Amino acid sequence: MSTTFGPELRRLRQEAGLTLTEFSAALNYDKGHLSKVERGERSASPELARRCDAFLSADGELHRLAVRPETDSDTTETPAAPSLWRAGRRAVLAAGTGSLIDLGLKLGGQAPFATGPLLSSFRAQFDQLRKLGQSTAPKILLPLLETQTRTVVGLAADTPSTTRAPALLLASRFAEFTGWMAQEAGDSGAALGWTSEAAELARAGGDPYLGSYALVRRALVTLYSGDAAGTIALARRAQNNGLPPRIRGLAAQREAQGHALVGNERDCLRSLDRARELLDSDDARNGTGPVIGTTHVNDPAAMTTGWCLHDLGRPKAAVEVLDRECRRLPPHALRTRARYGFRRSLAHAASGEVEHACTIAGEFLGLMSAVPSATVNSDIRRLARELSRFRSSRAVRDLQPALAQVLAPAND
Repeated sequence: MSTTFGPELRRLRQEAGLTLTEFSAALNYDKGHLSKVERGERSASPELARRCDAFLSADGELHRLAVRPETDSDTTETPAAPSLWRAGRRAVLAAGTGSLIDLGLKLGGQAPFATGPLLSSFRAQFDQLRKLGQSTAPKILLPLLETQTRTVVGLAADTPSTTRAPALLLASRFAEFTGWMAQEAGDSGAALGWTSEAAELARAGGDPYLGSYALVRRALVTLYSGDAAGTIALARRAQNNGLPPRIRGLAAQREAQGHALVGNERDCLRSLDRARELLDSDDARNGTGPVIGTTHVNDPAAMTTGWCLHDLGRPKAAVEVLDRECRRLPPHALRTRARYGFRRSLAHAASGEVEHACTIAGEFLGLMSAVPSATVNSDIRRLARELSRFRSSRAVRDLQPALAQVLAPAND
């Protein structure tokens, strides 16, 4: 931690006319802990720095003093594509290819399918697999997703070039979803590799835009690694005016999350306004083909606003939004409900509503064995740290064994 954080915090607090007692009560933090932070005897967590930033209107300065800058991931090479079908990809994307033998996927003379019922069948399977992703462990789904992706790519290779595009586009969506499940399984390298493959397949199928959505997916990886600068840079690259509104809207949401990580409230709220406008447009709502991004959140911009408000150190405002939006989630979307449920619990805990936070978390901890998630676990860890400040609470003590079980290495 920078040695200037404590003195600067004390200066800003005193300028605001607050005693240490008043300040600790406003932040729901122990007075003794804050005193040690101000004297430089204890380090400030990122959560505490964000909360101080917001309460003292420091515009991210305290967070910058407390947290080391991360490496800019925008210059990082995307990991190589998954080796299990790299050779098949080369065969399919090469002009004039038409043999499934190169892919090892010869299907006994299967007729071309790009415009026929077989394509519709695979599209239905894709929709079903996305539904299964809400209630099934990602490691269980990944082998099936990889096989289905290879199969659709192979069938596309045996289809005349004039009708090949729909199959390649569907294969790209399989690959993109495979990347998301890889990230949920905790393999960020495979996630980025499959996302890169998805963009390449989409370009081969005549869609120049999914490559930009791949930047949004890459930004999600950097977001969960805590790299705000990389997240913002990648998200901005996916907001060119020529791109579809939905991709630009999702990218604006990701940019907002990056700004929130460093306490930049002004740019965060501007990005959220831009996301809301883009995602509410008719073009974004009336697209064809499988929906890009979440299909279970009724108002993505509103839910992301609640997410960002917590990271900006405004947990009470976050609670108001997240409580409302979480009630709108469909019952069957277990993974999505758990994701935002723990974020909601975290906001309630940060607001000092410890018992309510424990009640919310308790509803979802039992689901994590069915839908384990490396990304959701990052918020569960934050929740565990937040609740550790309230060890005298019986609700916290009762919840701790379940928290520990979910966060055990074997379940990560």
